[in-house]
Amino acid sequence: MYQFFDKYKNDLIEAINSVSNENLENFSESLLYSYRNDKKVIILGNGGSAATASHFTCDLGKGTNVEGLKRFKVISLTDNLPLITAISNDLSYDEVFKYQLENILEEDDLVIGISASGNSENVVRAFEFAKRKSARTYGLIGFTGGRLKNLSDKYIYINSFNYGVVEDIHLILVHIITQYIKNHMLSLKNLDNDITHYEDCYE
Repeated sequence: MYQFFDKYKNDLIEAINSVSNENLENFSESLLYSYRNDKKVIILGNGGSAATASHFTCDLGKGTNVEGLKRFKVISLTDNLPLITAISNDLSYDEVFKYQLENILEEDDLVIGISASGNSENVVRAFEFAKRKSARTYGLIGFTGGRLKNLSDKYIYINSFNYGVVEDIHLILVHIITQYIKNHMLSLKNLDNDITHYEDCYE
């Protein structure tokens, strides 16, 4: 039992260490570009990645807010169950994200796709549509990167074939990025931006 626990922990540490600070800076800048230019951030994924998409939307939509500053325009495509089931029933589950993008996507919006395998058909179709509409695409991927790797303008790759490890790291990245952005927002207000105040990111 303990051997299994140690292996999982070691795999987790190895995977998170493969994500460079440059990767994190690049991802942060992609989000801040959307913020500065009043572009939407649209997040999607399946299964555990759907939960991460919802979590990301919550943390970016509330956890980064600073009084007196504008807020992120962030939307999760995983949360409207009536719409998701209607699209799945009437068309195909492969269309659930693309169909929603058809309603809201505009040029230069940022579409974030979260997928361990990178091969989820509905995420792939959403990215194909986003590129046709001149939106920006950012992948959070694992395994070999799958089809999503080549469809992403930029991506963060988690070097693991374990679903749990990849999904764990994706959620860790959500917390790192949103807490960094909160500190960035505080700096815009000329407040104390000491990184030791990360605990204030969530009230």
